[in-house]
Amino acid sequence: MTGTSALLAVNSLCKTYTLPGGGRLTAVDDVSFEVPRGGSLGIVGESGSGKTTVARMLVGLVRPDSGTITMDGAPRHPEPAGRRRTGSAVRLRRAREIQIVFQDPYVSLDPRLTASQCLHGVLRLHGRHDKSAAARRVAELLTQVGLGESEADARPHTLSGGQQQRLAIARALAVDPAVLVLDEAVAALDVSIQAQILTLLEQIRRETGVALVFVSHDLAVVQHVTEESVVMRNGRVVERGPTRQVLDSPTDPYTRRLLASVPRLGWDPGVAARSR
Repeated sequence: MTGTSALLAVNSLCKTYTLPGGGRLTAVDDVSFEVPRGGSLGIVGESGSGKTTVARMLVGLVRPDSGTITMDGAPRHPEPAGRRRTGSAVRLRRAREIQIVFQDPYVSLDPRLTASQCLHGVLRLHGRHDKSAAARRVAELLTQVGLGESEADARPHTLSGGQQQRLAIARALAVDPAVLVLDEAVAALDVSIQAQILTLLEQIRRETGVALVFVSHDLAVVQHVTEESVVMRNGRVVERGPTRQVLDSPTDPYTRRLLASVPRLGWDPGVAARSR
């Protein structure tokens, strides 16, 4: 069970899919956790563990079968399946509460828009129409994520992968969300660029107070950017606690197998394979 003082509280989320050939798959089974204001949580697990389904339920892209998601004590009611009854004002308010950054920034960015146009579009959508104020905000956002004037007029295909992800982060921050969900947000980047983005995210968290929910299969990534972590396997949480404790002294055999699979000095892939 979760408490009432958390900024984001998730309680007993469940999601089951009907498979095309018959049968059912339980993707998320009784998942609960909390994120304090300005805090950072890692959701860790291998492919198929259910972590991305949880991320998509947080932002409303997937409708849970049961369970609750609350922001500041107020429930985020899912829309009825197959219909869009929620008014645009409510949808925009919910979007301002939680934003998401996806794994592949190029796919999520409009290839027709420059970086500046992309950010202006978000501000217009959320009712920030004053041109001079919007221009200042766009400049602030680009500076915040380490992009300059040359990138402001660039379209996504002319930007590097790291620059594209910086733009995706700026777009998510444009509405001042309380929570930023990052779904494998550095998985497609080179290691050196990953480090830059992770440092950027931690800096943004300190400066703005935005809470981070970092979804990743990469334990090293989670170790550097989160304070608390939950480990998922087959849709369920098998371990939770402070990230350092979870990674240094895991209690669940699955978490220990995940750690044994991380390449390092003296690492023996045969041992890792046999542990599975």
